[in-house]
Amino acid sequence: MDWDRDLPDWPHSGLSRRIAQRPHLWHVQETGTGDTALLLHGAGASTHSWRDVIPILARQFRVIALDLPGQGFTRLGSRARCSLAHMTEDIAALCAAQGWHPAVVIGHSAGGAIALNLARRLRPAPAVVCLNAALGRFDGAAGWLFPILAKLMAATPLAALAFTAAGASPARTRRLIASTGSRLNDEGIGYYTRLTADRAHVDGTLQMMARWNVDPVLDWLPRIETPCLMLAAEGDRAVAPEISRRAAVRLPLGQFQAIPGLGHLAHEEDPDAVMRPVLDWMSDLPPACKSASPAR
Repeated sequence: MDWDRDLPDWPHSGLSRRIAQRPHLWHVQETGTGDTALLLHGAGASTHSWRDVIPILARQFRVIALDLPGQGFTRLGSRARCSLAHMTEDIAALCAAQGWHPAVVIGHSAGGAIALNLARRLRPAPAVVCLNAALGRFDGAAGWLFPILAKLMAATPLAALAFTAAGASPARTRRLIASTGSRLNDEGIGYYTRLTADRAHVDGTLQMMARWNVDPVLDWLPRIETPCLMLAAEGDRAVAPEISRRAAVRLPLGQFQAIPGLGHLAHEEDPDAVMRPVLDWMSDLPPACKSASPAR
């Protein structure tokens, strides 16, 4: 996405700034005061995904939302740094360099897997909230990126250009979103249409999914000894709710909660319904969980 052309009418653009932290040029939005909540969007999205969540959290927290490497307005510094492990390392390094001490990391879909992986690198570990965490294989039409197709497309220099030329229309975007079990208004569809029309964003997403491997995170779950709330929308057709339920059982301090009536983009469909259990859960966290600091 072009900073000068696209940012001015992007959600919460007044909160946006750029941070040069090798190897990427990060797009970050920050607002509020109090304990820090770090927000990580899912594959193919951007900070816009949290547009209605940010004001809710900012009433009680300092909120920091970032675009993942190569997606949204974060400029990718190295195509080799798009894997889950590398993105985790780079976000942890960004936190350390900026002096951010997240009390909680909230991740959606692929961002949920990164949030859990960050619990391995931040000390003391922050609490983790995962919404429809991508801890398994995607099902349905949303599986278009997994895994062989993504690798083939990511290896083809013109793949992103071909995809953007073929797929950037509100009608196609609406069908893709509907395939995940979610229904967004015209504003939400518009943001995703703009993202899928952006070659750099599509290429960054393809690079991420081509390198996607959650096995190390799954192996680590029994050793993540920090409070983790696993939320799953019952209507999610991209990530089966059972995936979050199984993960919660394996987490020593895991808790599972189902959200009825919503799909994969539940936090965009009904942010209040999603954040209500999150805020209730966070209010019950012990003080020690609200003073996390990055490992160095």
